[in-house]
Amino acid sequence: MSSSTVSKKPKSDSDKKPRGHVVIDVERCKGCGFCAEFCPTGVLSMSKGFNLKGYHPPVVINSSKCSGCDLCGMYCPDFAIYGVKDTPKKA
Repeated sequence: MSSSTVSKKPKSDSDKKPRGHVVIDVERCKGCGFCAEFCPTGVLSMSKGFNLKGYHPPVVINSSKCSGCDLCGMYCPDFAIYGVKDTPKKA
């Protein structure tokens, strides 16, 4: 019997970059909070500031965790936010 070793891929700078990003239309937001509540990676939080309509829009608090899954956009009843998967840059 032979034993095999599993080597893990070393983390590079590209592994630390976000795999996605969030686009927020602040003025379209009505402050329901669904995006922040259902974000699986905790990227969003509700702002303490107001938009022109008087609502608290979401803000990105940890962009490095964004996977671009777009759950925020799927839950938003006002189409004020969406997630985008980033394509890796080829060297």
